[in-house]
Amino acid sequence: MAIELKGLTKRKDNYSQWYNELVVKADLAEQSAVRGCMVIKPYGYAIWEKMQQTLDRMFKETGVQNAYFPLLIPKSFLCREAEHVEGFAKECAVVTHYRLKNDPEGNGVIVDPDARLEEELIIRPTSETIIWGTYKNWIHSYRDLPVLCNQWANVMRWEMRTRMFLRTAEFLWQEGHCAHATAEENEARTVQMINLYAEFAEKYMAVPVIRGVKSPNERFAGALNTYTIEAMMQDGKALQSGTSHNLGQNFAKAFDVTFANKENKPEYVWANSWGVSTRLMGALIMTHSDDNGLVLPPHLAPIQVVIIPIYKNAEQLAKITESVMPIVERLTQLGISVKYDNAENKRPGFKFADYELKGVPVRLAIGARDIENGTVELMRRDTLEKETLPLAGIADHINTLLEDIQQNIYNKALQMRQERTYICDSYDEFKERIEDGGFFLCHWDGTTETEERIKEETKATIRCIPFDGDETPGVCMVTGKPSKRRVIIARSY
Repeated sequence: MAIELKGLTKRKDNYSQWYNELVVKADLAEQSAVRGCMVIKPYGYAIWEKMQQTLDRMFKETGVQNAYFPLLIPKSFLCREAEHVEGFAKECAVVTHYRLKNDPEGNGVIVDPDARLEEELIIRPTSETIIWGTYKNWIHSYRDLPVLCNQWANVMRWEMRTRMFLRTAEFLWQEGHCAHATAEENEARTVQMINLYAEFAEKYMAVPVIRGVKSPNERFAGALNTYTIEAMMQDGKALQSGTSHNLGQNFAKAFDVTFANKENKPEYVWANSWGVSTRLMGALIMTHSDDNGLVLPPHLAPIQVVIIPIYKNAEQLAKITESVMPIVERLTQLGISVKYDNAENKRPGFKFADYELKGVPVRLAIGARDIENGTVELMRRDTLEKETLPLAGIADHINTLLEDIQQNIYNKALQMRQERTYICDSYDEFKERIEDGGFFLCHWDGTTETEERIKEETKATIRCIPFDGDETPGVCMVTGKPSKRRVIIARSY
């Protein structure tokens, strides 16, 4: 194995440690000098960029436009919606002063006590308040609606226990904020966006997800309803991978955002918000990767194909390059990202291990003998299978193969989830089996008390009430009281 792979913990030995090591060894991210914050390295950011570009296109196809709103939010704004401020108060980072100065007593630079802000500012944990404070200036009549805005931004939530990509104090995300004239339009948009996230997760990330609605206890602070997509990681834990919130008229009332309807009567605007974050990077890693490193779905891989020459001298390299360049050109024409790595500072074996670690979907190795025989060795990262194929037509073969790899990765993840999804009617059985992870389809009596008891006693939560789940009535596995339908319960990140 190459140096990068030496010491990579096996998933079965310590899944958490495997994940942390892989993020660093695959050059995705590293810890920063700021507690709880990370540096996203170029290779990791390239994956995020592909996610961002795809989602941005999908948003715009539904009529959404991008905008940008301030990073700093007046504290009074956050306090206008009581449920909202209660939900985020413990995570807020607060700006109190605007200037530093040299300490007259010689203790270096200090905060200038004379530069205290008249009103403290919150570094945005989310932007509903600053955006609805702005929408008051934009919306006056039904003709101004709908407003369909999204922003790509960073947010700050002062997390105590952090893990790169999954939960950091500062993270990147997008947050959509829409305003509508009617409750029906608002609900339709809220559901439309959770379905869009599900399509992205499954089609591009190759991550199967369950769509559903959160229990009242788990919904977004200030929302009437929160819709979610839940994915299962290889250790059997759930990862909330995207949410869409029906905010009703709560924020419109908090900021007095009204419009004149067609009868020229004032009404409060209806609102929704929706978002995904760099947490999707964590989902990508933990759903597909193996003990050799990353396994990236071709639709999001920064490098889809790498070609590595094997040669002894400059003459052999020249002949290999001459044969390879038409392949590179054809792959590029097909819209496939390809890298011809003829760098002389690393040996082929090192390169093989490095690109395997980084999850490049297809690797071609070609030497002098291959040129003579008109062949090339191809390895697919998802199965690690190698085969020798004719050079002629190899680009078109790869074009088809990449789609096969994409589908195979999805199928493997779906099979894993299906095999680890269980129907459970006994609380004692649940408490025993939850230790091994998995999604449990259980009856719940619908009360917050029972939900809190499950969380306290098992560290598991109701992930969602699935859209297409079992609606057969039954009895709660905890209390024996009537239950309308089964919900999904799991431990989560």
